[in-house]
Amino acid sequence: MIISSVVVYKPQNDTIYQTLNNIMFSMKIAIACDHAGLELKESIKALLQRFGIDTLDYGTGDNCSVDYPDYGERVSDAVSTGEIERGILICGTGLGMSIVANKFPGVRATLCHNPLTARMGRLHNDSNVLVLGAKIIDNEIAAEIVKIWLKTPFEGQRHSRRLEKISIIETKLNEGNKE
Repeated sequence: MIISSVVVYKPQNDTIYQTLNNIMFSMKIAIACDHAGLELKESIKALLQRFGIDTLDYGTGDNCSVDYPDYGERVSDAVSTGEIERGILICGTGLGMSIVANKFPGVRATLCHNPLTARMGRLHNDSNVLVLGAKIIDNEIAAEIVKIWLKTPFEGQRHSRRLEKISIIETKLNEGNKE
């Protein structure tokens, strides 16, 4: 069952879509899903490729049941280590992939169900991993979310201070694990 999303944020014009090709599309985006997200992953991958974005597919490639942590780990590790600038993860609800992704240092995964959450995830949280729930949103809403997530810059300012606090927490936790 797909729940329709309420679009709270609506661009004033189509500039966001016209300028997508002007974004630094030398960027590479890693994408992965579990079996529940396969159809949506293929749709998003085609969208990214239409915009000239180099897309690295980390799986899954079929509808056989798989464990989402295996695929979430691949993308999240690539983003965490700096191998890839951004990633997209898809599972049934997006919840499991969000949990996996946010275990990795430096990953700021945002589960987005509408354009507003995509915009705010980039503006305020500098989201570098977008998580989508294939059983929650349809392909059309997902495409809108991806476009906005790609186009929206990080606002910085007071939000940078907040992200620095998150980095400090990550450091403390990692130091505690070394003992």
